[in-house]
Amino acid sequence: MKKQFVAIAGNVGVGKSTLTAMLAQKLGWEPFYEAVGDNPYLADFYQDMRRWSFHSQIFFLSRRLRHHRQLLDSPNSVVQDRSVYEDAEIFAHNLYQQGHMSDRDYRSYRELYEVLVLFLPPPDLVVYLKASVPTLLERIAKRGRDFERDISPLYLQRLNELYDAWIEDFTLCPVLTLPADDLDFVRFNGHLEVITEQVLEKLQISYEAVDLVESRL
Repeated sequence: MKKQFVAIAGNVGVGKSTLTAMLAQKLGWEPFYEAVGDNPYLADFYQDMRRWSFHSQIFFLSRRLRHHRQLLDSPNSVVQDRSVYEDAEIFAHNLYQQGHMSDRDYRSYRELYEVLVLFLPPPDLVVYLKASVPTLLERIAKRGRDFERDISPLYLQRLNELYDAWIEDFTLCPVLTLPADDLDFVRFNGHLEVITEQVLEKLQISYEAVDLVESRL
């Protein structure tokens, strides 16, 4: 079986990191989580979003590209928590729509992003976890992160709309859309089993092939 690269996409609080961990463990693949690092522009960005949004997003994009390169260089099949595409298609786009990035800066950012994507090998599959705003708010509240406490329903709704528009036009690789409102793969193993089967079906891989690989690890 050739190396596989699956990216888990979706809004804040939808369960990307959890699914990344559980799917990687079930398949015997390597999980890659969002790159963690201090953005030197964040403090300035929150003081003056329009002035510093371009700098901040360029930093995030460069960090995401480096992370993407690292997982491509891994010899193992991988599951990634959030793709490089979401930085540009969702979060930078949202900043522009809300007037926090100028036309000139956004055009320059998009030009850089689109050129880089031309040379960037895409995943074999994007798994899009899709959930309603009430579900997202409930899950965000349950995990209790202080910095997420003030996330507004309107912000999540805007991101949902951008995610839907991006996925509708995304053609770089196959997409598996999972309605996540009724999915609880933490509590119910059957839900994880169904997701795993759908992922392998999209990748055209049998369970037997995965078991064979695991037996050689």
